[in-house]
Amino acid sequence: MSENRKTPLRKSFGYAFAGIWTCIRQERNMRIHLTAAILVTAAGTLLRISVTEWMLCLILFGLIMSLEMVNTALEAVVDLVTEEYRPLAKKAKDTAAGAVLISAIMAAVIGLIIFLPKIFAISQ
Repeated sequence: MSENRKTPLRKSFGYAFAGIWTCIRQERNMRIHLTAAILVTAAGTLLRISVTEWMLCLILFGLIMSLEMVNTALEAVVDLVTEEYRPLAKKAKDTAAGAVLISAIMAAVIGLIIFLPKIFAISQ
């Protein structure tokens, strides 16, 4: 593709934001991740977590939501290609979902490491 045929940058951002909003509107799990991010942000503000802890939380928010969007895109492509049961289609969808689950579990563990000591300190 020649240089003058590339999509303008503002349109590229528009497509990306449209993808984010579509995923939020249509995917229950994305809304769950977004709600968790909002709750963690509120807790982090209330408990005054450190800059380093904020950076970890922000990286994890981005990782999990990005993986959820990749999972959604992969599922859409697989569904576009075939409606019948195929073992490779199942493998692709299950593996992508597993990647999201692993990141969410690790984020929860990191969240416990960050927040539990602060909560215990308040309760004493």
